[in-house]
Amino acid sequence: MTAILQTHLPDDMRMARALPGIQPERGHWLRVDEAYAAQMARREVLLAEQPADVLYLDPEARPAAEELLGSVLECLPALDFEVSEERAICPDGRCIALDRAAPLETLGRLCQNDFVLMEQREDEHVLTGAVLCFPASWRLSEKAGRPLTDIHVPVAEYTGDVARRVQRLFDGIQVGRPLWRFNQLWYEDPELFQPRSQFEPRRVGAGLRNGPYYRTERQTLLRLPQSRAVVFAIHTYVLAGADVPPLD
Repeated sequence: MTAILQTHLPDDMRMARALPGIQPERGHWLRVDEAYAAQMARREVLLAEQPADVLYLDPEARPAAEELLGSVLECLPALDFEVSEERAICPDGRCIALDRAAPLETLGRLCQNDFVLMEQREDEHVLTGAVLCFPASWRLSEKAGRPLTDIHVPVAEYTGDVARRVQRLFDGIQVGRPLWRFNQLWYEDPELFQPRSQFEPRRVGAGLRNGPYYRTERQTLLRLPQSRAVVFAIHTYVLAGADVPPLD
């Protein structure tokens, strides 16, 4: 399979930060970059051939998923999409029917981003829906319906203190004030679909610059005004190691 790579990173993704590394999103929370056409072609294949691996929606989360689709559609014209009531013409020329009965699948066919819905259930936020075509070493089926702290259990750096800080952060996310963070990973191959069971050994390196491909996710967090769900919008970048600039 041909590698799908970006050639550069946004300037604000070149400085590592301690977990959880959250900061205000100053620019547009949705982005289109030079890998859009190729990434979308890969997403179309995954959505068609492996829907059970990349889509999940708790029936009670449908209002939040529909609200998210509506919010994204309002943003798309600023990103060179042509949007009508029934369809959207994408920057790569594809014409996508706006199937509001399948909001997450429709989002997965429109945007480079993956989207994860987290909704308040008693004292924690729970993963209630997702379109996740480009997982970075986790499996949607193992995380669906689970609370935030359980989702991060296999991550060594995700201590109890960090978990409490992240839960407080989720509680405090305000409508119209998105936040973002990014991670840094190295892989042996550039494949975007990298699921991994929590019971399997990690396939990424333990530190920086020890693999041929650098992978980083821009993870934007925002709150939907009606459902009050928190959304992770995940934009994945993969660069050849030789193209990665010095990281501050």
